[in-house]
Amino acid sequence: MAEGKRPKIFYGYIVVIAAVFVMAVMWGILYSFGVFFKSVLNEFGWTSAATSGAYSLCFFLLGLSSIVTGRLTDILGPRKIVTICGVLFAAGFLLMSRVSAIWQFYLFYGVLVGMGIAGSYVPLVSTTARWFVKRRGLMIGIVASGVGIGTVIIPPLAAQLILRYGWRESYLIVGAVALVLILAAAQFLRRDPAQVGQLPYGVDEVEAENLNLSVSGLTVRQALGTRQFWLIWVAVLTAGFCIQSVLVHVVPDATGNGIPVVAAATILTAIGVFNTASRVIMGSAADRIGAKRTVVIAAVLMSVGLFYLAGIKQLWMFYLFTALFGFAYGGFLALLSPVAAEIFGLRAQGALLGLIHFGLSMGETVGPVVTGGIFDMTGSYRSAFLIGGGIMAVGIVLLLLVRPAIGLGGENDT
Repeated sequence: MAEGKRPKIFYGYIVVIAAVFVMAVMWGILYSFGVFFKSVLNEFGWTSAATSGAYSLCFFLLGLSSIVTGRLTDILGPRKIVTICGVLFAAGFLLMSRVSAIWQFYLFYGVLVGMGIAGSYVPLVSTTARWFVKRRGLMIGIVASGVGIGTVIIPPLAAQLILRYGWRESYLIVGAVALVLILAAAQFLRRDPAQVGQLPYGVDEVEAENLNLSVSGLTVRQALGTRQFWLIWVAVLTAGFCIQSVLVHVVPDATGNGIPVVAAATILTAIGVFNTASRVIMGSAADRIGAKRTVVIAAVLMSVGLFYLAGIKQLWMFYLFTALFGFAYGGFLALLSPVAAEIFGLRAQGALLGLIHFGLSMGETVGPVVTGGIFDMTGSYRSAFLIGGGIMAVGIVLLLLVRPAIGLGGENDT
Protein backbone atom coordinates (compact mmCIF):
# COMPACT_ATOMS: atom_id res chain seq x y z
CA MET A 1 0.00 0.00 0.00
CA ALA A 2 1.36 3.39 -0.91
CA GLU A 3 2.57 5.35 2.04
CA GLY A 4 0.24 8.26 1.37
CA LYS A 5 -2.81 6.01 1.45
CA ARG A 6 -1.89 3.96 4.48
CA PRO A 7 -4.07 4.78 7.51
CA LYS A 8 -2.69 5.05 11.01
CA ILE A 9 -4.52 1.84 11.93
CA PHE A 10 -4.99 -0.83 9.28
CA TYR A 11 -8.40 -2.36 9.98
CA GLY A 12 -7.22 -5.78 8.81
CA TYR A 13 -5.43 -6.23 12.13
CA ILE A 14 -8.70 -5.65 13.97
CA VAL A 15 -10.31 -8.29 11.77
CA VAL A 16 -7.51 -10.71 12.68
CA ILE A 17 -7.91 -10.04 16.41
CA ALA A 18 -11.69 -10.56 16.22
CA ALA A 19 -11.20 -13.75 14.18
CA VAL A 20 -8.70 -15.19 16.67
CA PHE A 21 -11.17 -14.43 19.47
CA VAL A 22 -14.05 -16.20 17.72
CA MET A 23 -11.85 -19.20 16.87
CA ALA A 24 -10.61 -19.50 20.46
CA VAL A 25 -14.10 -19.36 21.97
CA MET A 26 -15.76 -21.74 19.51
CA TRP A 27 -13.03 -24.37 19.27
CA GLY A 28 -12.04 -24.19 22.94
CA ILE A 29 -15.64 -24.91 23.93
CA LEU A 30 -16.01 -27.62 21.28
CA TYR A 31 -12.85 -29.38 22.44
CA SER A 32 -14.22 -29.45 26.00
CA PHE A 33 -16.47 -32.34 24.94
CA GLY A 34 -14.13 -34.87 26.54
CA VAL A 35 -14.30 -32.99 29.85
CA PHE A 36 -18.10 -33.37 29.95
CA PHE A 37 -18.01 -36.90 28.52
CA LYS A 38 -18.03 -39.07 31.65
CA SER A 39 -20.51 -36.88 33.54
CA VAL A 40 -23.04 -37.25 30.73
CA LEU A 41 -22.23 -40.95 30.34
CA ASN A 42 -22.70 -41.65 34.06
CA GLU A 43 -26.04 -39.83 34.31
CA PHE A 44 -27.73 -41.53 31.37
CA GLY A 45 -25.88 -44.84 31.13
CA TRP A 46 -25.37 -44.53 27.38
CA THR A 47 -22.52 -46.40 25.71
CA SER A 48 -19.30 -44.59 24.84
CA ALA A 49 -20.00 -45.18 21.14
CA ALA A 50 -23.51 -43.71 21.33
CA THR A 51 -22.30 -40.69 23.28
CA SER A 52 -19.39 -40.12 20.91
CA GLY A 53 -21.81 -40.31 18.00
CA ALA A 54 -23.18 -36.82 18.69
CA TYR A 55 -19.66 -35.42 18.48
CA SER A 56 -19.08 -37.30 15.24
CA LEU A 57 -22.33 -35.96 13.79
CA CYS A 58 -21.14 -32.49 14.76
CA PHE A 59 -18.00 -32.89 12.65
CA PHE A 60 -19.89 -34.41 9.73
CA LEU A 61 -22.19 -31.38 9.61
CA LEU A 62 -19.20 -29.09 10.10
CA GLY A 63 -17.69 -30.48 6.90
CA LEU A 64 -20.90 -30.09 4.91
CA SER A 65 -21.94 -26.74 6.37
CA SER A 66 -18.53 -25.17 5.81
CA ILE A 67 -19.10 -25.41 2.06
CA VAL A 68 -22.26 -23.33 2.52
CA THR A 69 -20.83 -20.83 5.03
CA GLY A 70 -17.81 -20.25 2.82
CA ARG A 71 -20.00 -19.35 -0.14
CA LEU A 72 -22.39 -17.22 1.97
CA THR A 73 -19.43 -15.33 3.42
CA ASP A 74 -18.55 -14.24 -0.13
CA ILE A 75 -22.11 -12.92 -0.57
CA LEU A 76 -23.18 -11.65 2.86
CA GLY A 77 -19.85 -11.06 4.60
CA PRO A 78 -18.44 -12.65 7.77
CA ARG A 79 -20.25 -10.45 10.28
CA LYS A 80 -23.68 -11.85 9.40
CA ILE A 81 -22.49 -15.43 8.96
CA VAL A 82 -20.51 -15.56 12.23
CA THR A 83 -23.41 -13.91 14.07
CA ILE A 84 -25.96 -16.43 12.77
CA CYS A 85 -23.64 -19.38 13.39
CA GLY A 86 -22.74 -18.02 16.82
CA VAL A 87 -26.42 -18.05 17.80
CA LEU A 88 -26.77 -21.67 16.62
CA PHE A 89 -23.56 -22.68 18.41
CA ALA A 90 -24.56 -21.08 21.72
CA ALA A 91 -28.13 -22.40 21.46
CA GLY A 92 -26.78 -25.93 21.21
CA PHE A 93 -24.98 -25.61 24.53
CA LEU A 94 -27.80 -23.78 26.26
CA LEU A 95 -30.19 -26.57 25.27
CA MET A 96 -27.66 -29.22 26.34
CA SER A 97 -28.33 -28.12 29.92
CA ARG A 98 -31.88 -29.51 29.52
CA VAL A 99 -31.16 -32.70 27.57
CA SER A 100 -33.06 -35.79 28.76
CA ALA A 101 -32.90 -38.21 25.82
CA ILE A 102 -30.21 -39.26 23.38
CA TRP A 103 -32.09 -37.88 20.35
CA GLN A 104 -31.98 -34.46 22.01
CA PHE A 105 -28.25 -34.88 22.57
CA TYR A 106 -27.75 -35.56 18.87
CA LEU A 107 -29.99 -32.65 17.88
CA PHE A 108 -28.53 -30.07 20.26
CA TYR A 109 -24.86 -31.06 20.06
CA GLY A 110 -24.62 -32.86 16.75
CA VAL A 111 -26.83 -30.59 14.63
CA LEU A 112 -26.90 -27.13 16.25
CA VAL A 113 -23.28 -27.09 17.42
CA GLY A 114 -22.12 -28.72 14.18
CA MET A 115 -23.82 -26.10 12.02
CA GLY A 116 -22.71 -23.32 14.36
CA ILE A 117 -19.01 -24.22 14.37
CA ALA A 118 -19.07 -24.00 10.56
CA GLY A 119 -19.10 -20.23 11.06
CA SER A 120 -15.51 -20.28 12.27
CA TYR A 121 -12.59 -21.66 10.25
CA VAL A 122 -13.64 -21.30 6.59
CA PRO A 123 -15.36 -17.88 6.86
CA LEU A 124 -12.62 -16.40 9.04
CA VAL A 125 -9.66 -17.72 7.05
CA SER A 126 -11.18 -16.70 3.73
CA THR A 127 -11.94 -13.23 5.11
CA THR A 128 -8.39 -12.83 6.41
CA ALA A 129 -7.04 -13.71 2.96
CA ARG A 130 -8.96 -10.78 1.46
CA TRP A 131 -7.37 -8.29 3.83
CA PHE A 132 -3.73 -9.28 3.27
CA VAL A 133 -1.66 -9.76 0.14
CA LYS A 134 1.65 -9.49 1.96
CA ARG A 135 1.76 -11.39 5.28
CA ARG A 136 -1.26 -13.43 4.19
CA GLY A 137 0.21 -16.74 5.31
CA LEU A 138 1.32 -15.32 8.64
CA MET A 139 -2.05 -13.74 9.36
CA ILE A 140 -3.96 -16.89 8.39
CA GLY A 141 -1.64 -18.84 10.69
CA ILE A 142 -2.36 -16.44 13.54
CA VAL A 143 -6.11 -16.80 13.00
CA ALA A 144 -5.79 -20.59 12.92
CA SER A 145 -3.79 -20.50 16.17
CA GLY A 146 -7.01 -19.44 17.88
CA VAL A 147 -7.92 -23.14 17.94
CA GLY A 148 -4.89 -23.92 20.10
CA ILE A 149 -5.38 -20.87 22.30
CA GLY A 150 -8.94 -21.89 23.05
CA THR A 151 -7.87 -25.45 23.79
CA VAL A 152 -5.32 -24.17 26.30
CA ILE A 153 -7.79 -21.99 28.19
CA ILE A 154 -11.31 -23.38 28.08
CA PRO A 155 -11.24 -27.15 28.92
CA PRO A 156 -9.66 -26.57 32.38
CA LEU A 157 -12.22 -23.84 33.08
CA ALA A 158 -15.00 -26.23 32.03
CA ALA A 159 -13.64 -28.87 34.40
CA GLN A 160 -13.72 -26.40 37.28
CA LEU A 161 -17.29 -25.41 36.41
CA ILE A 162 -18.39 -29.06 36.40
CA LEU A 163 -16.87 -29.64 39.83
CA ARG A 164 -18.58 -26.59 41.27
CA TYR A 165 -21.96 -26.53 39.51
CA GLY A 166 -22.42 -29.88 37.76
CA TRP A 167 -22.45 -30.57 34.03
CA ARG A 168 -25.92 -29.17 33.29
CA GLU A 169 -25.32 -25.78 34.85
CA SER A 170 -21.87 -25.72 33.27
CA TYR A 171 -23.36 -26.17 29.80
CA LEU A 172 -25.76 -23.31 30.57
CA ILE A 173 -22.89 -21.04 31.60
CA VAL A 174 -20.78 -22.04 28.60
CA GLY A 175 -23.66 -21.38 26.21
CA ALA A 176 -24.42 -17.95 27.67
CA VAL A 177 -20.77 -16.89 27.63
CA ALA A 178 -20.36 -18.14 24.04
CA LEU A 179 -23.42 -16.17 22.90
CA VAL A 180 -22.15 -12.89 24.34
CA LEU A 181 -18.49 -13.22 23.31
CA ILE A 182 -19.00 -14.54 19.77
CA LEU A 183 -21.67 -12.00 18.88
CA ALA A 184 -19.60 -9.15 20.29
CA ALA A 185 -16.47 -10.15 18.34
CA ALA A 186 -18.43 -10.75 15.13
CA GLN A 187 -19.47 -7.10 14.95
CA PHE A 188 -15.85 -6.09 14.24
CA LEU A 189 -15.57 -8.34 11.17
CA ARG A 190 -15.67 -6.85 7.66
CA ARG A 191 -15.61 -8.78 4.38
CA ASP A 192 -12.91 -6.75 2.63
CA PRO A 193 -10.91 -3.49 2.90
CA ALA A 194 -13.19 -1.63 0.47
CA GLN A 195 -15.94 -1.62 3.11
CA VAL A 196 -13.86 0.72 5.26
CA GLY A 197 -12.18 2.64 2.43
CA GLN A 198 -8.86 0.79 2.56
CA LEU A 199 -6.82 -1.48 0.30
CA PRO A 200 -5.45 -4.96 1.09
CA TYR A 201 -2.15 -4.84 2.94
CA GLY A 202 0.77 -4.86 0.51
CA VAL A 203 -1.37 -4.81 -2.63
CA ASP A 204 0.75 -2.17 -4.39
CA GLU A 205 4.01 -4.11 -3.89
CA VAL A 206 2.53 -7.33 -5.24
CA GLU A 207 0.99 -5.59 -8.23
CA ALA A 208 4.40 -4.12 -9.07
CA GLU A 209 5.84 -7.59 -9.49
CA ASN A 210 2.70 -9.59 -10.26
CA LEU A 211 3.54 -13.05 -11.52
CA ASN A 212 -0.09 -14.13 -12.05
CA LEU A 213 0.51 -17.33 -10.11
CA SER A 214 -3.20 -18.05 -9.73
CA VAL A 215 -3.41 -19.59 -13.22
CA SER A 216 -0.61 -22.09 -12.60
CA GLY A 217 -1.69 -25.58 -11.69
CA LEU A 218 -4.51 -28.07 -12.10
CA THR A 219 -8.22 -27.34 -12.16
CA VAL A 220 -10.51 -29.12 -9.69
CA ARG A 221 -11.62 -31.61 -12.35
CA GLN A 222 -8.03 -32.33 -13.39
CA ALA A 223 -6.89 -32.79 -9.79
CA LEU A 224 -9.78 -35.14 -9.01
CA GLY A 225 -8.66 -37.27 -11.96
CA THR A 226 -5.22 -37.85 -10.44
CA ARG A 227 -4.13 -40.58 -8.09
CA GLN A 228 -2.32 -37.93 -6.03
CA PHE A 229 -5.52 -36.24 -4.85
CA TRP A 230 -7.06 -39.46 -3.58
CA LEU A 231 -3.87 -40.56 -1.86
CA ILE A 232 -3.85 -37.25 0.03
CA TRP A 233 -7.61 -37.38 0.68
CA VAL A 234 -7.47 -40.83 2.31
CA ALA A 235 -4.29 -39.95 4.23
CA VAL A 236 -5.99 -36.85 5.64
CA LEU A 237 -9.03 -38.97 6.53
CA THR A 238 -6.80 -41.28 8.60
CA ALA A 239 -5.39 -38.25 10.40
CA GLY A 240 -8.88 -36.94 11.17
CA PHE A 241 -9.82 -40.36 12.56
CA CYS A 242 -6.85 -40.29 14.95
CA ILE A 243 -7.05 -36.62 15.96
CA GLN A 244 -10.65 -36.66 17.13
CA SER A 245 -10.33 -40.14 18.68
CA VAL A 246 -7.68 -38.66 20.95
CA LEU A 247 -9.37 -35.33 21.64
CA VAL A 248 -12.64 -37.01 22.66
CA HIS A 249 -11.28 -40.00 24.56
CA VAL A 250 -7.94 -39.00 26.09
CA VAL A 251 -9.59 -37.36 29.13
CA PRO A 252 -11.91 -40.34 29.80
CA ASP A 253 -8.87 -42.62 29.40
CA ALA A 254 -6.91 -40.58 31.93
CA THR A 255 -9.74 -40.46 34.47
CA GLY A 256 -10.24 -44.20 33.98
CA ASN A 257 -6.63 -44.60 35.10
CA GLY A 258 -7.37 -42.76 38.37
CA ILE A 259 -6.32 -39.25 37.34
CA PRO A 260 -8.67 -36.54 38.76
CA VAL A 261 -10.87 -34.82 36.17
CA VAL A 262 -9.34 -31.35 36.64
CA ALA A 263 -5.82 -32.73 36.17
CA ALA A 264 -7.01 -34.80 33.21
CA ALA A 265 -8.48 -31.69 31.59
CA THR A 266 -5.03 -30.10 31.58
CA ILE A 267 -4.00 -32.79 29.09
CA LEU A 268 -6.13 -31.01 26.50
CA THR A 269 -4.56 -27.73 27.59
CA ALA A 270 -1.08 -29.11 27.00
CA ILE A 271 -2.12 -30.45 23.59
CA GLY A 272 -3.32 -26.94 22.75
CA VAL A 273 0.00 -25.39 23.75
CA PHE A 274 2.05 -27.70 21.52
CA ASN A 275 -0.56 -27.45 18.76
CA THR A 276 -0.18 -23.67 18.66
CA ALA A 277 3.63 -23.76 18.70
CA SER A 278 3.86 -26.38 15.97
CA ARG A 279 1.94 -24.26 13.44
CA VAL A 280 4.84 -21.80 13.34
CA ILE A 281 7.69 -24.32 13.67
CA MET A 282 6.39 -26.85 11.15
CA GLY A 283 5.48 -24.09 8.72
CA SER A 284 9.05 -22.82 8.87
CA ALA A 285 10.36 -26.36 8.35
CA ALA A 286 8.16 -26.72 5.26
CA ASP A 287 9.83 -23.66 3.74
CA ARG A 288 13.20 -25.42 4.09
CA ILE A 289 12.52 -29.07 3.24
CA GLY A 290 9.14 -28.97 1.47
CA ALA A 291 5.55 -29.29 2.66
CA LYS A 292 5.14 -32.97 1.77
CA ARG A 293 8.24 -34.08 3.66
CA THR A 294 7.22 -32.03 6.68
CA VAL A 295 3.67 -33.39 6.75
CA VAL A 296 5.07 -36.94 6.59
CA ILE A 297 7.17 -36.16 9.67
CA ALA A 298 4.07 -34.89 11.45
CA ALA A 299 2.14 -38.05 10.50
CA VAL A 300 4.96 -40.26 11.81
CA LEU A 301 4.95 -38.42 15.15
CA MET A 302 1.17 -38.80 15.35
CA SER A 303 1.35 -42.54 14.78
CA VAL A 304 4.14 -43.00 17.32
CA GLY A 305 2.14 -40.93 19.81
CA LEU A 306 -0.91 -43.19 19.52
CA PHE A 307 1.16 -46.35 20.03
CA TYR A 308 2.68 -44.72 23.11
CA LEU A 309 -0.73 -43.61 24.43
CA ALA A 310 -1.94 -47.23 24.41
CA GLY A 311 0.45 -48.17 27.19
CA ILE A 312 0.49 -45.24 29.63
CA LYS A 313 -1.29 -44.71 32.96
CA GLN A 314 0.40 -41.88 34.88
CA LEU A 315 -0.16 -38.14 34.46
CA TRP A 316 3.45 -37.32 33.58
CA MET A 317 3.28 -39.90 30.81
CA PHE A 318 0.17 -38.24 29.44
CA TYR A 319 2.02 -34.91 29.43
CA LEU A 320 4.84 -36.48 27.43
CA PHE A 321 2.21 -37.73 25.01
CA THR A 322 0.76 -34.22 24.65
CA ALA A 323 4.13 -32.86 23.53
CA LEU A 324 4.42 -35.51 20.84
CA PHE A 325 0.84 -35.65 19.63
CA GLY A 326 -0.08 -31.98 20.05
CA PHE A 327 2.98 -30.88 18.09
CA ALA A 328 2.29 -33.46 15.38
CA TYR A 329 -1.37 -32.78 14.79
CA GLY A 330 -1.09 -29.00 14.89
CA GLY A 331 1.64 -29.12 12.28
CA PHE A 332 -0.24 -31.64 10.15
CA LEU A 333 -3.34 -29.43 9.89
CA ALA A 334 -1.33 -26.27 9.26
CA LEU A 335 0.47 -27.94 6.34
CA LEU A 336 -2.60 -29.04 4.36
CA SER A 337 -2.77 -25.79 2.38
CA PRO A 338 0.97 -25.77 1.48
CA VAL A 339 0.78 -29.45 0.50
CA ALA A 340 -2.14 -28.79 -1.84
CA ALA A 341 -0.21 -25.92 -3.46
CA GLU A 342 2.97 -27.98 -3.75
CA ILE A 343 1.25 -30.95 -5.40
CA PHE A 344 -1.45 -29.30 -7.53
CA GLY A 345 -0.38 -25.67 -7.95
CA LEU A 346 -2.42 -22.59 -7.11
CA ARG A 347 -5.08 -22.47 -9.80
CA ALA A 348 -7.82 -24.13 -7.70
CA GLN A 349 -6.20 -24.24 -4.28
CA GLY A 350 -9.21 -22.95 -2.36
CA ALA A 351 -11.63 -25.47 -3.83
CA LEU A 352 -9.19 -28.36 -3.49
CA LEU A 353 -8.40 -27.42 0.10
CA GLY A 354 -12.11 -27.46 0.88
CA LEU A 355 -12.43 -30.96 -0.57
CA ILE A 356 -9.38 -32.13 1.37
CA HIS A 357 -10.84 -30.70 4.58
CA PHE A 358 -14.04 -32.64 3.87
CA GLY A 359 -11.92 -35.81 3.96
CA LEU A 360 -10.57 -34.65 7.33
CA SER A 361 -14.15 -34.19 8.57
CA MET A 362 -15.10 -37.71 7.45
CA GLY A 363 -12.26 -39.15 9.53
CA GLU A 364 -13.21 -36.94 12.46
CA THR A 365 -16.78 -38.23 12.16
CA VAL A 366 -15.86 -41.91 12.30
CA GLY A 367 -12.92 -41.89 14.74
CA PRO A 368 -14.63 -41.08 18.06
CA VAL A 369 -17.49 -43.54 17.45
CA VAL A 370 -15.17 -46.42 16.53
CA THR A 371 -12.89 -45.69 19.47
CA GLY A 372 -15.87 -45.52 21.84
CA GLY A 373 -17.25 -48.77 20.40
CA ILE A 374 -13.95 -50.57 20.97
CA PHE A 375 -13.94 -49.33 24.56
CA ASP A 376 -17.49 -50.60 25.05
CA MET A 377 -16.46 -54.06 23.83
CA THR A 378 -13.13 -54.34 25.65
CA GLY A 379 -13.46 -52.03 28.67
CA SER A 380 -10.15 -50.42 27.72
CA TYR A 381 -8.82 -47.86 25.29
CA ARG A 382 -5.59 -49.80 24.69
CA SER A 383 -6.77 -51.68 21.58
CA ALA A 384 -8.48 -48.58 20.19
CA PHE A 385 -5.32 -46.47 20.39
CA LEU A 386 -3.18 -49.26 18.91
CA ILE A 387 -5.60 -49.51 15.99
CA GLY A 388 -5.44 -45.72 15.64
CA GLY A 389 -1.65 -45.86 15.45
CA GLY A 390 -1.91 -48.50 12.73
CA ILE A 391 -4.46 -46.47 10.77
CA MET A 392 -2.16 -43.44 10.87
CA ALA A 393 0.69 -45.66 9.66
CA VAL A 394 -1.42 -46.42 6.57
CA GLY A 395 -1.75 -42.66 6.07
CA ILE A 396 2.03 -42.31 6.20
CA VAL A 397 2.46 -44.87 3.43
CA LEU A 398 -0.10 -43.07 1.28
CA LEU A 399 1.65 -39.72 1.77
CA LEU A 400 5.00 -41.26 0.80
CA LEU A 401 3.45 -42.32 -2.51
CA VAL A 402 2.37 -38.77 -3.36
CA ARG A 403 4.43 -36.81 -5.88
CA PRO A 404 3.69 -33.54 -7.72
CA ALA A 405 0.94 -33.97 -10.32
CA ILE A 406 2.38 -34.22 -13.84
CA GLY A 407 2.69 -31.01 -15.80
CA LEU A 408 0.63 -28.74 -13.52
CA GLY A 409 -1.18 -27.82 -16.64
CA GLY A 410 -3.87 -30.39 -17.16
CA GLU A 411 -2.29 -33.83 -17.57
CA ASN A 412 -3.70 -36.47 -15.32
CA ASP A 413 -1.45 -38.61 -13.22
CA THR A 414 -0.73 -42.01 -14.65
